[in-house]
Amino acid sequence: MENRLAELAVELFEINAVKFGSFVTKAGRPTPVCFDLKVIISHPRLMKSVSTLLWTLAENGKSASQICGMPYTALPIAALISAQSNIPLLIRRKETKSYRTKKIIEGQFKEGENCIIIEDIVTTGSSVLEAVKDLTDVGLKVEEAVVILDRQQGGDHNLSAEGIRMRSLYSLTSLMQYLLNAGKVTSAIVQDVKSYVEQSKDQLNSEGNSVSRLRIDFASRAKLAKNPAAAKLFNIMSAKKSTLCLAVDLTKADEVLDLAELAGPHIAVLKTHIDLLEDFTSEFIDKLKQLSKEHNFLIMEDRKFADIGHTVSLQYRNGVYKIAEWADFVTAHTVPGSSIVSGLQDGLKGIKESRGIFLVAEMSSEGALTIGEYVKHSVLMSETSNLVAGLVCQYNVFDDPGLIQLTPGIRLEKSRDDLGQQYKTPQMVINAGADLAVVGRGVTAAQDKLSAIIQYKEKLWQAYSERISN
Repeated sequence: MENRLAELAVELFEINAVKFGSFVTKAGRPTPVCFDLKVIISHPRLMKSVSTLLWTLAENGKSASQICGMPYTALPIAALISAQSNIPLLIRRKETKSYRTKKIIEGQFKEGENCIIIEDIVTTGSSVLEAVKDLTDVGLKVEEAVVILDRQQGGDHNLSAEGIRMRSLYSLTSLMQYLLNAGKVTSAIVQDVKSYVEQSKDQLNSEGNSVSRLRIDFASRAKLAKNPAAAKLFNIMSAKKSTLCLAVDLTKADEVLDLAELAGPHIAVLKTHIDLLEDFTSEFIDKLKQLSKEHNFLIMEDRKFADIGHTVSLQYRNGVYKIAEWADFVTAHTVPGSSIVSGLQDGLKGIKESRGIFLVAEMSSEGALTIGEYVKHSVLMSETSNLVAGLVCQYNVFDDPGLIQLTPGIRLEKSRDDLGQQYKTPQMVINAGADLAVVGRGVTAAQDKLSAIIQYKEKLWQAYSERISN
């Protein structure tokens, strides 16, 4: 196989799939090397060789029930592998259909089947992780990805942190060595690329990449938080050894207060939907704030603001609930753009206490449209204001260790309800990057609520402890 890899490296170079010079990546960073593997489709014999070699990397090839090709470059290669191995092919669309079935995964499959992802190039691994989310959301198991090239910019580590094994035909370093041995590049070019790889690693480390975020303990991350309320929450989670956010979606004020009293010593955050209450009063808020102080937990109003800045400012500060006066955190959709943040900031005029926003980047409901570019723009928006404390998301989609990942949809066993809510286990969500995990009906519907609270708290904390020590 070593000889064939060497030959293939030269062939890729000769069809201009690999180019050297001064280029700029999608992220706007300079790079001395550029890859255009889409040209492989114009060379059928070469494409067949790539697919054959790539499939030899798959550890679970014999037990795989499905293959998923990543659009666009890896898709024809995956189709060849599918035909040669007689394993069905799935296609992950880049966007959900807006008509008929509204599918994002095309093909026929059964829940529980094992799927291997085929990709051309991995940089940070974000595209593969998005595919993993969509595949697991429809009930498939994904544990492995095989790729042509690893650019050595954190992708392997990021995928490993999410439980995905990645195997590649080439690393950027090994590809350069093959080309150097064949006399296709000079030592100076190899050195330029080597320096680029090292600089990329240094840059990832200095920015606090996603792997570092998952491994840093809460007390240390508190010092990195730009939002004071986020720093306070990190310290509470560390002190109470709890990542539990309890969602009290109840309709009676006394029921909420009773559960807050019971859960208070064990939770980090109490999350409300205040407009569910049929008997809301200002006295209820006073009692809830007192319990928050007594038991050292913070309050989040899951309002999911989603209007223009001026309207959001009024909704936050005024009206019946006057949320800005008592909620440590609120949630907000990013649909309106950055005005959602500036509107909430305006609503805090005169409020002295620290406040924070959790931007909704992803949702846990089946068929949610919070995917792809929407998620990426939500992450970028989180970097624009110190009012942002974190993001609501299902997977590790951001790098900043000073932000908090809030993940809803937790049950002790993976399941879903009749209304499209999808549940994951404590271990799954913590491994997927969750810092603060939302549990609702797993507690509110339990006969022994205190036992349920303690069980969730302990399982979540155990998963977090294993994550930072792994």
